[in-house]
Amino acid sequence: MRRLRNAKIVATLGPASHEEDTLRAMFEAGADVFRLNFSHGTHKDHAARYETIRKIERKAGRPIAILQDLQGPKLRVGQIEGGKVRLERGDTYRLDLDPAPGDAKRAPLPHPEIFAALEVGATILIDDGRMRLTAQKVHKNHAVFEVETGGVLSDRKGVNVPGVVMPLSPLTDKDRKDLAFGMKLGVDWVALSFVQRPEDLAEARRLIDGRAALMAKIEKPQALEQLDELVELSDALMVARGDLGVEIPPEEVPGRQKEIVRACRLAGKPVVVATQMLDSMVHSPAPTRAEASDVATGIYDGADAVMLSAETAAGHYPVESVAMMDRIISKTEQDASYRPIIEALHPAPEPTAADAISAAAAQVAQTISAAAIVTYTTSGSTALRAARERPGVPILTLTSKLSTARRLAVIWGAQCVHTADVRSFPEMVQKACRIAKDREFAEPGDKLAITAGVPFGTPGATNVLRIAWIDE
Repeated sequence: MRRLRNAKIVATLGPASHEEDTLRAMFEAGADVFRLNFSHGTHKDHAARYETIRKIERKAGRPIAILQDLQGPKLRVGQIEGGKVRLERGDTYRLDLDPAPGDAKRAPLPHPEIFAALEVGATILIDDGRMRLTAQKVHKNHAVFEVETGGVLSDRKGVNVPGVVMPLSPLTDKDRKDLAFGMKLGVDWVALSFVQRPEDLAEARRLIDGRAALMAKIEKPQALEQLDELVELSDALMVARGDLGVEIPPEEVPGRQKEIVRACRLAGKPVVVATQMLDSMVHSPAPTRAEASDVATGIYDGADAVMLSAETAAGHYPVESVAMMDRIISKTEQDASYRPIIEALHPAPEPTAADAISAAAAQVAQTISAAAIVTYTTSGSTALRAARERPGVPILTLTSKLSTARRLAVIWGAQCVHTADVRSFPEMVQKACRIAKDREFAEPGDKLAITAGVPFGTPGATNVLRIAWIDE
């Protein structure tokens, strides 16, 4: 199941994609990572999908990454008498901690942390930004607002508080239970929602304890202010454009997306661009031209992966959505302008032997027209370094750790094979050539650039570069 593209596809699972036949068809259409969204579904639902994915993985012989996306704290208004009330521009409206159902004058907002952080003049957004209220008076248990943008306020609508650092942990009690369940299942990645500060990653790191990789979702403006620190402390980032696009003006989202992708590329950390990429395919068998351009923009920027959300979780065309994204990525990467754009941002290698070898491998592969770069890796760091160079040939990654192979499924260009470790140079070269030929990365007469670390099996010790020829 070799992919003829470098960028990866993350597909969210849900009611539209829980059956084995659909999951298998999505994988065959191009899905590399399956996202389990813990904002929805039961543990039993997620466990069943997990087992189905692993069954497909065993049959296909290709590692598949499973991403657990934690819900995070959700801020919502309480109940409204009669279910809804209309607010007009200029109205005065009160939100408070009183649990009594709301009416035309007030509504419950059961989040004391909001009132603790609010200041006069601050704005809150309700229902994905459709309604905008500005604080006129703020007290510890209520606040009085002027309605700037009116609309229908109904039960349990979400609340965003842009520009305010909330005194909230990104992990709720539900998230901690979900995370413990995900670790028991054996998920490969954990996506942490509502990240505002670098210290927000600490508890998740402690609870995960090395059993999965940590992906920070950038969906709060406060996270953008400390982006470099978040890149450094996480294993990957997700550009969560849904909530981010509510809390910052829409016209700022494209530039911020490029900023996040650039920061990750310079640091050699994976980055996923997510939300509404092919949104019209929830109900239509084809995307809009603007959506196709949106996906292509992420690929031109050099994102490691692009993500499908409602398109595959709840849409009418989950398999077609994956296939369409696969086609857009492949066509974009074949475009004549793709390589010059990708190579315009070329991170300087760090002054280490491992980075020097990885940079040299990309240069050697180009000079000798190698069919592929083959990396031996234990921890995955060798493959990450190779991907950071964005070489013009495939990166065939060989590892003896299945967990590493699965985590690398989200990495740009990495085509992972789980195989036994090697013990000698001749065995290393022989195995690299055999697998490259068997997996159709190379043909007899082709050349390979092979990187590894000595002693073999030592994490992070990339210190060997070897050129090999494929025999008849």
